[in-house]
Amino acid sequence: MSRVVIVNYGMGNIGSVANAFERLGARCLVSDDPKVLDLARGIVLPGVGAFHAAVENIRSRGLDDALSEQVLHRKKPFLGICLGMQLVAKDSVELGYALGLGWIDGHVLRLEPKPTRPVPHVGWNEVRHHSDLLFERVQEGAHFFFDHSYTLQCGPELITATCDYGGEWVASIRKDNILAVQFHPEKSQRNGLRLLRNFLNFIDAD
Repeated sequence: MSRVVIVNYGMGNIGSVANAFERLGARCLVSDDPKVLDLARGIVLPGVGAFHAAVENIRSRGLDDALSEQVLHRKKPFLGICLGMQLVAKDSVELGYALGLGWIDGHVLRLEPKPTRPVPHVGWNEVRHHSDLLFERVQEGAHFFFDHSYTLQCGPELITATCDYGGEWVASIRKDNILAVQFHPEKSQRNGLRLLRNFLNFIDAD
């Protein structure tokens, strides 16, 4: 049985994510086949690019229903990364209105630029996290790598970490078995690997 299935829907730095998990000794399978999700103990949805195109790619491959079956009904551990976090929301205004997977009550809105806050938000930023399994052994105020122009807005009960970028923004969320981060752990060196290890531990405990 494959330990982690990384969903390949034609967008994102799939190779970097797979390499990071493999460095931690995880068995990874990268696939765009909905049937392969049956083999997963944990599912990772990475992503770089536009929300609207991502949703179209996911639906054209029949991955939307398959993901919902595995994550919502079978309760398999799930990790969304960057765009992958935004896709679990109800909708997004990026390049026009588009519906997301709708797993959480949240909306994706544009980060408005300011003199001290250029958009896109690219680079290292401090993450202020709450007590959550993803951040075990991660020092408070650790820095992670961000690259995004849109941000998730949701209720405080879902938020497990924030970052300050001309205001406080959502850096990670959790709803039951659904975990997601706005930053890129696969590009965040030691802290990122610790976070991915914590996700693997979550899979093992499931």
